[in-house]
Amino acid sequence: MSLAATSLLAALCGSIGSARAVAESEPDGVLPSSAIEVVVEGQAIRGRSVGPASGAPVLLLHGAAFSSMTWEQLGTLRVLAEAGFRAVAIDLPGFGGSKSARAEPATFLAKLLPALEIDRPVIVSPSMSGRFSLPFVAAHPDRVAGFVPVAPVGAEAWLARLEGSAVPALVVWGERDRLLPVSGARILAAAFRDARVLILPGARHPAYLDRPEAFHRALVEFATRVTRR
Repeated sequence: MSLAATSLLAALCGSIGSARAVAESEPDGVLPSSAIEVVVEGQAIRGRSVGPASGAPVLLLHGAAFSSMTWEQLGTLRVLAEAGFRAVAIDLPGFGGSKSARAEPATFLAKLLPALEIDRPVIVSPSMSGRFSLPFVAAHPDRVAGFVPVAPVGAEAWLARLEGSAVPALVVWGERDRLLPVSGARILAAAFRDARVLILPGARHPAYLDRPEAFHRALVEFATRVTRR
């Protein structure tokens, strides 16, 4: 599915433990990613990864109308890999290559990270994936190097648990988000002791699609800062 089509679908919808890797070729000189698959509680979770194994990990989740492929098509995996990060994008249970998998969102990431052999990633979490990331960040702040929520769903339910969190955060929102009010960005950021708000001008709910260059620049700067502490 093209980015234009996935972006439209997002608006309409409301918008690896051992790993097996198989090289995939990409067009237009984009760095090749590897397909990954891990087993979490007996279920296959799939995605893609690119970048040096020794690089600081960045885990990319996705919204309801998207999958790990979105980050490849957008160039996010390439940008992170070129900056020296190990970028891992997964298909959440019930989506993409993990469509047949089922999991409890609140506890899924705590089980996924050991399977992926990832320690203290920067977590990028747009929209629906907030149901997975927000509970994890609230319960396991020591297991997160940084948090990049992009207009996450359900944030208001976790504000009390997140209050005073020491996890560095980059809260991203689209200026023209019609699904979640842009005022939610500062409300969520206020729960973290070290937070920056990035409002992307003219961008809709999946703001990274409308302003990829600005999003990538801010993401790399943030991930570099929090992983070099």
